[in-house]
Amino acid sequence: MRRSVSTAVLLVALGLGMAGLDAGTGNFSVSAQQKPETTEVKIDNFSFGPGTLTVPVGTTVTWTNHDDIPHTIVSTEGAFKSKVLDTDEKFSFTFSKAGSYPYFCSIHPKMTGRVVVQ
Repeated sequence: MRRSVSTAVLLVALGLGMAGLDAGTGNFSVSAQQKPETTEVKIDNFSFGPGTLTVPVGTTVTWTNHDDIPHTIVSTEGAFKSKVLDTDEKFSFTFSKAGSYPYFCSIHPKMTGRVVVQ
């Protein structure tokens, strides 16, 4: 009888200790379940803002057209390409590799921008 009570107490203590490890520091569960970063580029007055954006790998960038005329977002190296965006429409792309990603508006080629992924 004594042995089964001791085993039960040990199992409960072990269970509580492991729960405390996850909840206490949060290091293991938080790093494995971190939300991916997101950031926005605004299209306004025939320009991308910010013009150059630096983000970590895994970040999703969302472009939003705030102009009254349509625009596109096209990677000069073919990594991504949006449809034509009307006012308040959005386009998102997740950057999974480090590098420099220049882009432009195919309707207005003088509109350029760059995403730097580190």
